[in-house]
Amino acid sequence: MKKNDKQIMNKKEILKIPNNWVWVKLGDICLQPQYGWTTSAAKKGTLRLLRTTDITSGSIDWDSVPFCEKEPAKKGKYLLKDGDIVISRAGSVGYSILVKDPKKAVFASYLIRFRPLTNVNYVAYFLQSPLYWKSISEKRLGIAVPNVNASKLKQIGFPLPPLPEQQKIVEKIEGLFTKLDAGVEVLKKIKNQIKQYRQAVLKYAFEGKLTEEWRKENKDKLEPASVLLEKIKKEKKKQQGKKYKELPPVDTSKLPELPEGWVWSKLGELVTFEYGKGLRKDKRQLNGNVPVYGSNGLVGYHSVSLTEKSCLVVGRKGSSGSIHLSRVPCWPIDTTYFIEPPKEVNLFFLYYLLSTLNLGSLDKSTAIPGLNRNDAYVLPIPFPPHLEQHKIVEEIEKQFSVADEIEKVVDQSLKQAERLRQSILKKAFEGKLTEKWREEQLKDPNSPLNKEPADKLLERIKAEKAKLQKEKKANRKKGKQSKKPAFRQTRRR
Repeated sequence: MKKNDKQIMNKKEILKIPNNWVWVKLGDICLQPQYGWTTSAAKKGTLRLLRTTDITSGSIDWDSVPFCEKEPAKKGKYLLKDGDIVISRAGSVGYSILVKDPKKAVFASYLIRFRPLTNVNYVAYFLQSPLYWKSISEKRLGIAVPNVNASKLKQIGFPLPPLPEQQKIVEKIEGLFTKLDAGVEVLKKIKNQIKQYRQAVLKYAFEGKLTEEWRKENKDKLEPASVLLEKIKKEKKKQQGKKYKELPPVDTSKLPELPEGWVWSKLGELVTFEYGKGLRKDKRQLNGNVPVYGSNGLVGYHSVSLTEKSCLVVGRKGSSGSIHLSRVPCWPIDTTYFIEPPKEVNLFFLYYLLSTLNLGSLDKSTAIPGLNRNDAYVLPIPFPPHLEQHKIVEEIEKQFSVADEIEKVVDQSLKQAERLRQSILKKAFEGKLTEKWREEQLKDPNSPLNKEPADKLLERIKAEKAKLQKEKKANRKKGKQSKKPAFRQTRRR
């Protein structure tokens, strides 16, 4: 390793690479990086606008990529081409993608385009490797979330092998990733099946099928739900007085028949959605033990509770319709409703029931998402006897516990797959994936590895880069000259 190569990386971080490789900077093997076009996204148009959010999944769904609200005057300057690599400089900092067969599109200003002058797939895989991500987080490069710039990205150390070995590394990575991806796809299908299984459990639960045998055995012990409902209504009338509003009866003509002892009710007959109360952000992190809930869930802790007991917190603004269960008294902030059900309604039964209602679909707003509690109140609800509510919860949690165990194993396997992916990339850029192949190749004097080692490749890349930059400069100068107005000689009067 040459002295100037060592300067690219901190001494403690220099990785041992094969003798016929060289350390370079990312900027050495790419054309001058370019920032994207600044404009807003539009639903319709003729020119698509690739953004950071369009690349973070690891692939580009061009049909979901929006259009430019304002198109650049010089479209060619920003048009994406096959083989371009774009890297996010803000938000999901460091995420990159190799553009393949793009639609007519430009890239947004939070992306930086790199055009490698060596094997683009090799460079693209490097930008997913642990070595790259470590460089992104290094303070010595001044790179810190939430942003980075082209100058800093250009300084990242890059292990450059001879061109034939780059191709061999890409082949090795893709072969291993193909097998790994097949396993991951199976695991993802299992996760989806677990999700469907939970939905089926809830469906059966609120149709009375999970407790069908139990209900027959305990028929004489069950107080009809219609009696419970009348108790709840009576208590609500007493508490609300003149504010109490009788909801119209449920139209059961299009609803399925319920088990004996159950009754169709409306959500507003069973519970009241109370408004959460505002709490300054600096008051949410006090040394208290009272959880503070917003529409997105737990947002901090406080020393005082707003609710008197365990409750459900329902998103009112922002993540409208979201459901959060607080097992202790809490402080729901003003972007939420909270529900403290009456004693005749099991809290956990209500939690599972509400999770099936898709309250977010009731949002009618066009700007900030919002849930009107009156829209929720009229939803028809299957209401079973109190004892059966407890049994339903017990059966749901028994079934869910099995699903949870399976999902836990699947999640662990997915994490192991990702660790294996990173291990493959680590070995690739240390030269370990192609070690035996390289040793055999170097024994042959006529091998491509001997004909153009990495240092010679680097010289050729630099020469090509200089040539292209010179041509670009000449074309730019020529373009400016062609735009100059012709000189006109004027006569004196």
